[in-house]
Amino acid sequence: MTIELLHPKVATVIEKYGLDTEVLGCDPDLADTAAFCEHYKIAPEETCNAIIVVGKAEPPVLVCCVVLATCKLDVNKTVSGLIGIKRCSFANGDQTIAATEMQIGGVTPIGIESMPIYFDSAIANVDKVILGGGNRSSKLLMKTSEFVKLPNAKFVDGLGIPR
Repeated sequence: MTIELLHPKVATVIEKYGLDTEVLGCDPDLADTAAFCEHYKIAPEETCNAIIVVGKAEPPVLVCCVVLATCKLDVNKTVSGLIGIKRCSFANGDQTIAATEMQIGGVTPIGIESMPIYFDSAIANVDKVILGGGNRSSKLLMKTSEFVKLPNAKFVDGLGIPR
């Protein structure tokens, strides 16, 4: 598969930072993590979810959080502590599209340069992961060591809580 499958912002960031990625095609109806893993026989431990979080402030504060698919995001303690705002919630579909130009099921931290990106530190313990390609028809396979090339990325302990 080629880079042309990706959202244009994602392709631009891959080239800009020289990220070593493999592009995988994906049936858009199977883009959500559980369906993707089941259909393509991929272990959830090798996939990540990128989630946009909104801090309830004026103006709202947006961050992208990335956790392994085997974890849930600790919004109430870890994320709110990181951004210094007590009330945080998951962005809805419209907010996610407005902030990233990406649909839920395809959101990826690759291509997001307008907000901080927080990776759960457990991700660094996995050699390669699959994450969204910026749309529902592609995924990226990347070495987790590549994430440090993103200038707005930070690894955070306790961002993900094992399910």
